[in-house]
Amino acid sequence: MLDFRIIEYGSCDYHDMVTLRDEVLRKPLGLSFSAEQLQQEMNDILIAGFTTTGNENKIAGCCILTPVSENTVQLRQMAVSPSLQGKGVGREIIAFAEEYARKNDFNLLMMHARKEATGFYQKLGYETCGEEFTEVGIPHYEMRKNLK
Repeated sequence: MLDFRIIEYGSCDYHDMVTLRDEVLRKPLGLSFSAEQLQQEMNDILIAGFTTTGNENKIAGCCILTPVSENTVQLRQMAVSPSLQGKGVGREIIAFAEEYARKNDFNLLMMHARKEATGFYQKLGYETCGEEFTEVGIPHYEMRKNLK
């Protein structure tokens, strides 16, 4: 069971989140975050799940919610620690993000999902919208789920 919380931009937890996202999402593509990209996250909803061992909290997974309209929020930068992939952490992150979005009056959660991840999101009730497109050099699909 993970301990989920909204973390503060610029905090130690945020820096751990950036490190995890860099390791899982960016480095495999030969990319890294620019200061400008990270600066844009200042007003986003930063979600992290932690495992606790003794007195130590370790980030297990994360995502970002970015409001795109009054009732739509975009899930971005979903990452799970490589040692925990395939163990249900991703499902827990999505469930927490959806619940947070619902409680904050968002009706629709959308994302740009990497092509290889679309099956995972489809199992959780997301539908593909539109044609395949390229983002950060790899194939993606827009996916959506009605939260109401």
